[in-house]
Amino acid sequence: MTTTTTACRIHAARDLRLEDVALPELGAHDVQMKLGAGGICGSDLHYFGHGRVGAFVIREPLVPGHEASGIVERIGSAVTRVKPGDKVAVNPSHACGRCDYCLGGRFNLCRSMFFLGSASVFPHAQGLFRRQFVLGEAQLTPVHEDISLGELACAEPLSIGLHAVHRAGDLVGKTVLVTGGGTIGCMSVIAARLAGAAEVIVCDIAERPLAIAAQVGADRTIRSDQVDAASLADSADIAIEAAGSPAALATCLTATRRGGRIVQVGTLPAEGLPFPANSIMARELDYVGAFRAAHAFDWAVRYLRTRRVDVRPLLSAQLPISRAHEAFELAADRSRSTKVQLVDD
Repeated sequence: MTTTTTACRIHAARDLRLEDVALPELGAHDVQMKLGAGGICGSDLHYFGHGRVGAFVIREPLVPGHEASGIVERIGSAVTRVKPGDKVAVNPSHACGRCDYCLGGRFNLCRSMFFLGSASVFPHAQGLFRRQFVLGEAQLTPVHEDISLGELACAEPLSIGLHAVHRAGDLVGKTVLVTGGGTIGCMSVIAARLAGAAEVIVCDIAERPLAIAAQVGADRTIRSDQVDAASLADSADIAIEAAGSPAALATCLTATRRGGRIVQVGTLPAEGLPFPANSIMARELDYVGAFRAAHAFDWAVRYLRTRRVDVRPLLSAQLPISRAHEAFELAADRSRSTKVQLVDD
């Protein structure tokens, strides 16, 4: 019986290694899976490139990866949700279910959240970029429809877009601006379309992300580095800041109509960011955050399995774990990729 598996581990900035790690014992409600596909996210790239994501700093070797699908290999004695051979969507959030936030239905704000592939806790919550992994059955959703493992691994980023739109409020008939045409920006476009937006505009500073955004439903795409910011003034009812850029936030502040709402879903720099309080005050803007997702993961799986959405335009490449360093370099190059995924060799 296999007791170890190969994993990608980040020891510090630019220090990614392939190493053998132990597979946990299989408890009664645990499931052992092999990796189906694991998407490299912006937070994974921050850990890889900088050794941190905002305030979350790597303090011990971290296995990144929280966007994944798997194929069930073995199940514990009490498992009922899945069986060997099933393909599953993996929810990386493990909330306690007991704190005041969980009891209030805001699981993403859990006081004791254990979110896979994150340095937000210590010891770190080790992630899914490994050939095999063990999780509790409650974090798994079996999917029997004809959908690829790569698409299924997009449930988590899709849930982020869905949650951002949920935080935006009623979008029916409204104009929505999304800054950033990366994965989360594109997922926000898809979610805004599902929510009934009349027009979706995407801004970015590169051509490739804008082309992908158009493929998934953007009505207009704008090179924000090639237009006068004033030309965007009062152009949107809702803005979703998905770039994690102070310049993009400034665009949102200019573009959002008085009385509108800005949803901050991108991770902004940890230091040196002036807060635009006067603009928010004088124009009566709502500025709200969207962090991870609560119930939206289940919504995302449902939309994928019923083909209500098509995430395939985002899937740029799949590389085996043995080429993880190359995969991270490709994922960091926005001129060549949107979503790069790791797969088992």
